[in-house]
Amino acid sequence: MARSEIGEEKKQRGIQSVEVGARLLDALAARREPLALSALAEAAELSTAQAHTYLVSLTRLGLVKRDALTGNYEPGPLSLRLGLLNLEHQPAYRAAAPRVSALALATGMSVAVSVAGPQGPTIVRYERGGYPLHVNLHVGTVMSLSATSTGRVFRAFDDDTRVAAMLAHQDEADAPEMAACIEAIRARGIERSVDAPSPGVSSMSVPVFDGAHRMQLALTAIGPTGLADVAWDGPLAHALKDAARDISGLLS
Repeated sequence: MARSEIGEEKKQRGIQSVEVGARLLDALAARREPLALSALAEAAELSTAQAHTYLVSLTRLGLVKRDALTGNYEPGPLSLRLGLLNLEHQPAYRAAAPRVSALALATGMSVAVSVAGPQGPTIVRYERGGYPLHVNLHVGTVMSLSATSTGRVFRAFDDDTRVAAMLAHQDEADAPEMAACIEAIRARGIERSVDAPSPGVSSMSVPVFDGAHRMQLALTAIGPTGLADVAWDGPLAHALKDAARDISGLLS
């Protein structure tokens, strides 16, 4: 072997323990749901004892966290920050970010950007509006697929397979009465919630599509019920639809 080849091989050698730990992270990402130690070990092709040792370190680093009640492992805060960093480079998110700030300023409503996550539609950007809200929403909040306007928009417009996986995680059946609701949302292109799921808080949500008409994210305006005009043809509905149309135009 030539000296240059030997040098190149040495430069490319990694740390095996890091690569083994990455197998656990990869298994967790592939399953897209919290996993018990035994299931995670099996998916990563490790013994339970080996997996536990690596998970202790990954937990200390914030790459995974362990639910205190179930004992299951899920992505930790550092993994979420890395995921958001990756998301910030995605065309749909980059196109939406400045328009979300402008939308919140123009309407006074708080505006959330949500994408499909393993547990359900997940807020990845949250711009606070001028009106105070008595509701705990933030980056990382997972939205109900049935009880929120955001969730119902995903049910109406997102990929069927992805919706089915999110429904399974939220343990929600696809109730017959929901079918008519979904068809109405598709016809309108917008959904709303009034005093739900939190009393005194209302919202409107619209999908954003790419050039192939695949849903990329949802824009949701949220405000106090007495101040949020959620009429189907009102100013807020028009502002949301215009913003979604502008973002989609940049993704064609």
